[in-house]
This record gives sequence, structure tokens and C-alpha cells, in this order.
Amino acid sequence: MAKPKLKVPRSAIRKNDQVVVIAGDDRGKSGRVLRVLPTRGRAIVEKVNFIKRHTRPNPSRNQKGGIVEREAPIQLSNVMLLCPDCSKPTRIGHREVAPGERVRVCRRCGSSLDR
Repeated sequence: MAKPKLKVPRSAIRKNDQVVVIAGDDRGKSGRVLRVLPTRGRAIVEKVNFIKRHTRPNPSRNQKGGIVEREAPIQLSNVMLLCPDCSKPTRIGHREVAPGERVRVCRRCGSSLDR
């Protein structure tokens, strides 16, 4: 029996976007999106949602052992995009600039978010 295709929800947040956390322990912090995990509905944001991992040394990969701090994924619903023009957290709209070409726009000031 064939596996059913997973429907991946589309996200308006992309890699390298500036976002601000609006809910959770890190509320108010902002950072750059390092990676988006669309199937899980999460994103990894720079310097936000740190976790500690205990790692074993691995000489073949030139890896030291000890406690390593790194960013954990955060739910996409808990982050908002920062508009580069008005510098405020904003919802994202879409506008067609040419036939078949759409850009993301700021819902507060109406400026384009795609440079």
C-alpha cells in the first residue's frame, strides 16, 4: 500500500528573516531565522530558545565531549516577522507586482518584505 502524501502547510517566514518571539520563555527576543522546518511547523532562530545537550567525545569527527548549548526549534505561531522599514512585528500579506510574481508585504506600513 502506498504512503499518503503529507500536506505541508505553507509558511510566510523564510530563512534569514528577522523575527521577534511573541510567546514563551523567550518572549521579546529577536533574531535571524537559521532554518525553517515546514513539516513540523517550526523554525530555528539565532540566539533564541537555547537547550543544553550532553555530548560524548567523537575523535573521528573531531568533536569534544561535554555540555553543548544550541538553539532548539520554536513554533512558527510564536514568532512574528520584523518589518525592516517600520521596525515592528507585523503580519504578512501578499501583493502581485507583475503577472505571476507575488511579494510579501508588511500589513502595518505596506512596504515590501522581499528585497
